[in-house]
Amino acid sequence: MFDRLAELERKYMDLADQVNDPDLIANQAEWRKRMKEYSDMTPIIEAYREYELVKASIAEELELLEEKLEEDFRDLVKEELNVNKSRLEELQKEITLLLIPKDPNDEKNVIMEIRGGAGGDEAALFAGDLFRMYARYAERHKWKIEVMNTSESDLGGYKEISFMITGQGAYSRLKYESGVHRVQRIPTTESGGRIHTSTVTVAVLPEAEEVDVHIDMNDVRVDVFRASGNGGQCVNTTDSAVRMTHIPTGIVVSCQNEKSQLKNKEQALKVLYARVYERERQAHDAAISADRRSQVGTGDRSERIRTYNFPQGRVTDHRVGLTLHKIDAILDGELDEIMDVLITTDRMEKLKSDSAET
Repeated sequence: MFDRLAELERKYMDLADQVNDPDLIANQAEWRKRMKEYSDMTPIIEAYREYELVKASIAEELELLEEKLEEDFRDLVKEELNVNKSRLEELQKEITLLLIPKDPNDEKNVIMEIRGGAGGDEAALFAGDLFRMYARYAERHKWKIEVMNTSESDLGGYKEISFMITGQGAYSRLKYESGVHRVQRIPTTESGGRIHTSTVTVAVLPEAEEVDVHIDMNDVRVDVFRASGNGGQCVNTTDSAVRMTHIPTGIVVSCQNEKSQLKNKEQALKVLYARVYERERQAHDAAISADRRSQVGTGDRSERIRTYNFPQGRVTDHRVGLTLHKIDAILDGELDEIMDVLITTDRMEKLKSDSAET
């Protein structure tokens, strides 16, 4: 591993020269590409350089202990040696985790789709709760949120809602939210006080650019229709809503939240690119390793990932066995504690898998 790091450091130094080269700076597209590569490598190289310094200090301290030293000074050297040995172990773990290949989509924006599942109106109401949870989580991270399409229920929830979250690292944290979210609570419409169980499905898609996936527009059927709101009330009197059908895959996307047909077409195309990209990505991953599964789950929307139990005030993530008794805070967007456990577990599982393969 450390032979590889020495080679990586040489590449890093070469990149440092390149990003300061006026000729490369003049080519902004290529400069940004090299600069990103340089930035991505920086944490690894900094940890490696500290590792080498600590290792050198340990070697010096071991040499000192072979000499005749006064007792007080010997104790001081031993104490420093123990501190450095502990730090060296920490750095080894840190470097190992940093060397795990990153998901190329981690820095992308996110398109999220939430749909009410089993439970009718109660499921639609909880879909609205989840949307507000993610909106508040986005606010905490200073990410922007843009609603792309909604279908409201009679009681004010959402049969389905799709929205984009824009911000650095959005996908890296939100990608673990794909799956079935289960809610257990007494609905407001329940007169007998019985607890009902409902489900909501969440899909998390990395925003895809044209360079990520090719879509031939000749394979896309575009239909326009009149947008309507809750209860069938007319939102506008023009055919501004857009439905796109990708004929080869059968993927259908609708957008009607904007008054402009052009804007709705732009939004629908973004969602279409994301869905086609996600389909191709999943097929690619399955082809590489059909039996490789992370402990935190496959991201399949049919997989139950979390339960929100209102009577007990708890939220349980079934993938990592984590239960937190602070449902109100979590639904207010305090998701980082759950996210951090999922991210750490995912990294450790990938590390185990990579070690087994090598």
